This record gives sequence, structure tokens and C-alpha cells, in this order.
Amino acid sequence: MPQTLDAAAVRTWCSLALDALGRDREEIDAINVYPVADGDTGTNLYLTVESAVQAVEAVFDAHATGTSVPDLPDAVRAMAHGALIGARGNSGTILAQLLRGMAEVLGEDGAGAGAGTGAGAEYGGDHLARALRRAAQLAREAVAHPVEGTILTVAAAAADAAARTAGDGAGVAGDGAGVAGGDGAAYGSGAAVHAAYAGARVALDATPGQLAVLGRAGVVDAGGRGLLAVLAALVEAVTGDAPARVAPGARPHALPAVVESCDTDDSAPGPAFEVIYLLETDEAGIGRLRRRLDALGDSLVVVGGDGLWNVHVHVDDAGAAVEAGVEAGRPYRIRITHFGAAAGHQRERAQRAVVAVVPGEGLAGLCAGAGATTVLARPGEPPASGELVEAIRRAHAHEVVLLPNDAELRHTAAAAAEQARAEGIRVALIPTRAAVQGIAALAVHEPDRRFDEDVVAMTSAAGATRYAELAVAERQSWTMAGICQAGDLLGLIDGDVAVIGTELAATAESVLDRMLSAGGELVTLVLGEDVPDTLAERLEGHVRSGHMAVDTVVYRGGRQSVPLLIGVE
Repeated sequence: MPQTLDAAAVRTWCSLALDALGRDREEIDAINVYPVADGDTGTNLYLTVESAVQAVEAVFDAHATGTSVPDLPDAVRAMAHGALIGARGNSGTILAQLLRGMAEVLGEDGAGAGAGTGAGAEYGGDHLARALRRAAQLAREAVAHPVEGTILTVAAAAADAAARTAGDGAGVAGDGAGVAGGDGAAYGSGAAVHAAYAGARVALDATPGQLAVLGRAGVVDAGGRGLLAVLAALVEAVTGDAPARVAPGARPHALPAVVESCDTDDSAPGPAFEVIYLLETDEAGIGRLRRRLDALGDSLVVVGGDGLWNVHVHVDDAGAAVEAGVEAGRPYRIRITHFGAAAGHQRERAQRAVVAVVPGEGLAGLCAGAGATTVLARPGEPPASGELVEAIRRAHAHEVVLLPNDAELRHTAAAAAEQARAEGIRVALIPTRAAVQGIAALAVHEPDRRFDEDVVAMTSAAGATRYAELAVAERQSWTMAGICQAGDLLGLIDGDVAVIGTELAATAESVLDRMLSAGGELVTLVLGEDVPDTLAERLEGHVRSGHMAVDTVVYRGGRQSVPLLIGVE
């Protein structure tokens, strides 16, 4: 096989890397003790590369009807973008930035060369060495407080080894000084990737001596181990020769009572939540966000560029981390994972967990604070069954209660539940039709009681909660309450239009009166992002004046599809 890197080789690389991480996923998960021992590094790397594979395949599919094939810049940019939007966890986010760094160099070097032919003969080892050097540099810059003995160290060693083979002694270790340098003598891509892999393997073996928590556990760094699998796939894609598979590593032993996280010492437990989201903003906005999140938590990694970023942080206040994103730009695909009481220990599979779909960032923080794993449903973009399955896996429990919180998601949720059951997870699907029903169910959730009893109690609480929402009519239409015009406010109770109005507060009062005419003990109001607090105050007063025994609770839902959600229990 010619020792060059072209579009076809990138496609093969991605496929081989995905296969390798699929084989090694459980082993890598088992040695995951840093920065949080939550046993998911292998899974996160697999999902990140899976997204990269899908993006590269989409580029090739777009050329399938013509006579041309993608060129190298097309392929590497697709790979990097796919990894960025699909990055999971601390190591997955860093891997996405490593791929972005490689794409920057290979994409620029390849502009115009071999376009439309997939040619790669122009791309020698010097290009790969510079690409690996840029990758290590960008990844280190993306981490708020870099730590040696991690995937960053392994990436730097791979770049240094490739550069030395090219005759370029510039290094990337330490604080990143010396990343610039000459291209080195022209030499084969095969020599570069073999050197990078060998350097990475030596660095990986040394990680237990660099990071105390790894030494105490008797394991190498899990993220670095995953990167080694990705580099082995690169060697095979370029040369056709697969490196000997690394023997399965030992499982952690004698784990410390506390595992240090990226920015803390090992005298205190780490934050309770992992928050990840994509963010659309400019460079100034990302600078402000970095400072805000760095003050809120640790393990901060911000990767991307050109207006699209992937943000990862560990915090105690998940809502504040999401709010920081809202202030900086437009966050979406928000994922909040609760590390649980076992954070800081090797994470065992929990007995029971709750997965909830939520319509806004505010409710995501609320539900995560109650211990649920959340999936954000953006307006007009409901989650697919695969996203729900992924959330069930992230919950890392033997038993999972699934709350779709949307009548339109019943079939999607059922499909996800079936797939998770096929993987050996016991899943109970409670057919909640609105977020307020999910809140009611989560409020009575008790993980210590029997699964069936817990599901019955949560189902009863959800079923006893009538739900309503105020929406804006998009066009003239016939409804059960009469004819509405575009721009009218529609008060929907249990899914049917019951009130048509023109003013938000008055329409909401009419909806509340109708709902409370049948009785109730608790009113829940979920306000949209642009709804003023004065509306909540007026509605609370309205409920008190007509229903003295009824309590009212108010939540901020953030950016959601409707201005107001109402629940009556």
C-alpha cells in the first residue's frame, strides 16, 4: 500500500478507529479513574469517533452519484466537524480538538491538490508531523489547566516522535513552547505514523508515574489509552500494517477514597455534574465563557472555532453552567450527567436512574439537580431514539425510568426503551405527555424502594397532574374554542385548545380558572426565557385570591418552544 494519507485513507482510519474503540471500550472504561472515576472514557471516545465516521461517510455519499471522490481537505474537515458536534466527555472533547488541529494543517496543505480525485501522493511524513504537532498544541490550549500524565501528554509525545523522525526537534510537551519549527526532510507518511504510535505508547506506559491517582490505582491513563487505539488505526490506514494490539490493562486496584479532578487536589471530592453543550458564539463570547466556567468548576475543556464550540465542564451548579452558555451565545444539545454520590470513586453501575426529556435549559438543571440524566428537546427538533438510548446508557444503571414528557415522543421513547432492554437494562417507560408531569413524577421518585413500586408511584403522580401550555398561533385555524388568528395566544389544556386570547396574563388566568375548577392542590408554572417575573407574581396572586388552599411553585424553563407551561396536581 502507498504510504500516503488521502481521503480514502481518512475514511479507512475513521472506520478502523471506531472498530478498535468498540473492541477496547470496556477495557478503557474499566481503567477510567481520572479526572472522575465514572467508568465511561471508552464509551465517550467511541461515540465521538462514531460521529466523525458519520460525517466522513456523508461526504463520500454526496459524491456517490458523480465521477469524483472527496479530496483530503473535504475528508479531514468532515472528520473534525463530526467529532466536534458529537464529542462526549472530557477525553472525547479533547480528541475532537486533536482532530481539528490535524484538519487545520492537512486541510490547508491539501487545498487544491488532488481535488476531486482523492489523490494523496503530495502528503508525506512532514505534513503528518506538522499536523500532529498542531493537534497537540490546540488540545493543550483548549484545556483550562493542563495536567501531565493524561491524553495531552500522550498526544504531545506522538507529535514529538513524528517530528524527530522528520528531523524536526521542536517539541510540544510541557507548556507548549517550541511548537513552531521547520517541516523537516521529506519522508514517508508510514514512517511518521509508526514513530507517532511508538512515541505515544512509551508515553502512555509512563503516565502512572506522572499522575498520582493512576499510580495508586495501578493503571495507565484511560484517555491516553484510547488515543493510542486511534493512532494504531492511523498506522494501519496509512501502511496496511496493524500494530500489535496492546494487552488488556489491569483493572484498578485499591482505589483512593477520593480521586482528584483536573483542577483540584485530592483532599476534597469533585463536582457533582458533568455539563456538555454545543455553543454558537464568537471569540469574545468564548473568552468570557471560559473565565466564568473556570470559576464555577473544573475539568474545563472548550474546543472548536469559527463560531461553533463544544463546551465541557464539571460543576456543582449545572444550571449556572448552562446560564453562562446562554449569556455567551446560543447553547444547544445540552447534556447534564449527575455523577451521583459515588463521584470520586470507581463508578459502579447504579441500581436505578431516571432519564428525562426536558424542553429548556432551566428544567435541565432542575431535573439534573434531582438526580436525573437529561435530554434537551430543542424547539422543532425532538430527540431521536438514538439520543434517548445514549442517555439511558449514560445513566449507567441496572434499572431506568424513562420520562419522555411529550406525547409526540411516545413511539420514539418506546423504541429507545426496547433497544435498551435488548442490552440488558430494565427500562420502565412512563408515558408523561408534558414536562410538568415529569416534574411531578420525579418529585416522588424514591430509588430505595422496589422498582415496580417506584414506577407505580411516579406514574400515579404524573397521571394526577393536568397540564397546559400557552402557545402562539402561527396561522388562522379552527379550534375547539373557536377560530383563532395568526398571533393569537392559545391556551391548550391536556393537548386541546380551550382558551383563545390576545394577552398572556389574562389568557393564563383563564386557563388556570378552568383547570382549578376541577380541584387542585399545587400549581406549577414554568416560564419561558423572555417571560418577565411579573407574570409569575400576577398568576400567583390570582391563584391565592380564588383558591386559598392551593400552593404555587415557579420555575424558569429557559429557551423553550412556548412562553408558559402550567401543571395542576
